Amino acid sequence: MMLHILYLVAFTVLAVIAIANLIRSLVVLSRDSQRSYSPRGMSAAVDGSGYPASRFRSVPHPELLDDTGNIINEPLLVMRSINVEDAREQLDALFKSSPGNKDTDEE
Repeated sequence: MMLHILYLVAFTVLAVIAIANLIRSLVVLSRDSQRSYSPRGMSAAVDGSGYPASRFRSVPHPELLDDTGNIINEPLLVMRSINVEDAREQLDALFKSSPGNKDTDEE
């Protein structure tokens, strides 16, 4: 009976630790998503809170900028639907053009 109580206490403690870890991770993730990035070439001065100092202007993430540093104002992912046969033809063409492909027709 004492062993059952010990198991209950141990798993309760582990569950509380896991939930606290989950909540802490969610808070850190939400705080990081609000963080801005410093421009290239400028060192990111950080104040006591871990965020860049306010003397630098807010710059979006580098993946949202084009080669000249301007903000991209278009969809980053455009998907079009194709049928199964077209997808299979494109995959076959990629496979046949790959460097490691050995044609099975010659065998």
